[in-house]
Amino acid sequence: MINRRMFSAALGTGATAASLAALPGMSSASAAPRRAAGTPAVPAAPAAVAGTPGTHTSFARLKQVRAGLLDVGYAEAGPAHGPVVICLHGWPYDIHSYVDVAPLLAARGYRVIVPYLRGHGTTRFLSGHTFRNAQQSAVALDVIALMDALRIDKAVLAGFDWGSRTADIVAALWPERCKALVSVSGYLITNLEANLKPLAPTAEYAWWYQYYFATERGKLAMEDPTDRDGLCRLVWDTVSPTWDFDDATFARTAKAFENPDYAAIVLHNYRWRLSLADGERRYDRYEKQLATAPSIAVPTITLDAERDPFTAPGDGASYRARFTGAYDHRTLAGIGHNVPQEAPEAFARAVVDVDHF
Repeated sequence: MINRRMFSAALGTGATAASLAALPGMSSASAAPRRAAGTPAVPAAPAAVAGTPGTHTSFARLKQVRAGLLDVGYAEAGPAHGPVVICLHGWPYDIHSYVDVAPLLAARGYRVIVPYLRGHGTTRFLSGHTFRNAQQSAVALDVIALMDALRIDKAVLAGFDWGSRTADIVAALWPERCKALVSVSGYLITNLEANLKPLAPTAEYAWWYQYYFATERGKLAMEDPTDRDGLCRLVWDTVSPTWDFDDATFARTAKAFENPDYAAIVLHNYRWRLSLADGERRYDRYEKQLATAPSIAVPTITLDAERDPFTAPGDGASYRARFTGAYDHRTLAGIGHNVPQEAPEAFARAVVDVDHF
């Protein structure tokens, strides 16, 4: 996405898992969460990861764990002591963006954690008095809290949209917790001052919903289930023009929008980015660090989706300097914004590859 400056047991894997060999790697102890309904050369890649979009429709294991300010709902796949991959979704999406990626990685021996972000799905605030804040550092700290709750010292972080931004922030501010990074659309850390400057008209056009959310009409739309789902589906259609998803696929994700805090979190996220809503002072020190555009030194693969209207021009050149460690960039032809769900094989392959840099 253009930033405003330049901008289970493993899951049932079906036939795709048969040829996937497990990989050795880092292990991490697991808590017992309750159940709920510049650059070094890139080494030769491991054996191919294979998968077909739409093969899976659900996760075998859904769990809840108290972490920081939240009771986090998440899907888990793969061996409990495998090297950990945390996959982070964006808006307007949910954990189902990784429903085909997770079994591919689980079949390679990874422990895959896919959490609902705050305000989505079964993730709930522990207190009704907590401000429904979605500024970037607050969401990133949710990931640190989740890792602490699950006793995960270090993980590969992979994401798109809000998930890319969140993973970028963890990699930049807490690199000791991030073994490697897969970031769709590259470097997405928000600079509030830069966000006050106009973009090219075509870029502004693509951000229409951000401005809509700044209005009372946008707020009412997000609070009404019919209007909300219609708006979200329109976003799916426009930012993923080649993705041939069906009604059932959208409906599975739209269930996550029924979270009672969904509207508040989405509205605050976009209003905060435009400096139309305040954050909280407790996060000021992190935001000051992020305003300096900190570099990311952990091994990284960035992915650009060719058909995503938010993909920055220049094939990654606009953000290349922000990544100072082992690095690779890949452009995915014919793919739109929801990269892991549209191209699960390419996304899973990036995770496996970056873990072996």
